[in-house]
Amino acid sequence: MDITLPLGLLVAVGAILGSQLMEGAHLAALLNPSAILLVLGGTIGATVISSRREDLATVPRSFAIAFRSEPRDRRGLLEELVALAQKARREGLLAIEDDLAGVREPFLARGMQMVVDGSEPELVREMLEAETEAELGRWERAAGVLEAAGGYSPTMGIIGTVLGLVHVLGNLSDTSRIGPAIAVAFMATFYGIFLANVLWLPLGARVHARAQSQSEWRRVILEGILSVANGESPNVVREKLATLSGIPLGEAGEPAASRVAAREQHA
Repeated sequence: MDITLPLGLLVAVGAILGSQLMEGAHLAALLNPSAILLVLGGTIGATVISSRREDLATVPRSFAIAFRSEPRDRRGLLEELVALAQKARREGLLAIEDDLAGVREPFLARGMQMVVDGSEPELVREMLEAETEAELGRWERAAGVLEAAGGYSPTMGIIGTVLGLVHVLGNLSDTSRIGPAIAVAFMATFYGIFLANVLWLPLGARVHARAQSQSEWRRVILEGILSVANGESPNVVREKLATLSGIPLGEAGEPAASRVAAREQHA
């Protein structure tokens, strides 16, 4: 799990609670179940109304993307791709087919399998680019659902405050309760703004950023796959991948080449 997300939530919530304590307020004053129900229920309902069912279905998985860490061993994966290019250049494309079972990145394994099966490079590009764009679109729409919730949440908070004030104005006979009742009414606005700016909008932005990062990474892998399909030398493949990804690679993919050789000896 990526620690930055829970850490950010902890800092935001801690700052709000800390400021309340510094002002001498009781934390129990922030609890208003009816306001929470109105804001959450109203936000979810409005978001469901404005979104397609297919897009709503991707939201639970988008939470997993938001919490998941970025792959750490991207350099190792690129070096493995260079090692496959080295073996394909030396022994032919069919020689790398058995090595594909050990490839950790499914996108790379699928692309290399298409190359081994004899698919034309342009067809490989079209199919993998279409797959990348389709997945990017799904996560972008999921991010849009979360961002829509961030737009509705403050409005629902205002609705809750208006309803609370209506209740206050209907009971003006007991003046001693007017102040506390108004304070409770404004808690709905607090919940709406808080959830929008600490939960919905940041999560939407995070899913959007992760989707873009994944799409860019896949384009790097795709260029490596096409380089192997076109018979480019391992050094050219290495330089191209290093340039596109910004990750320095060892000479001719030495670490990954060792892993490929080890798999061959084990087989």
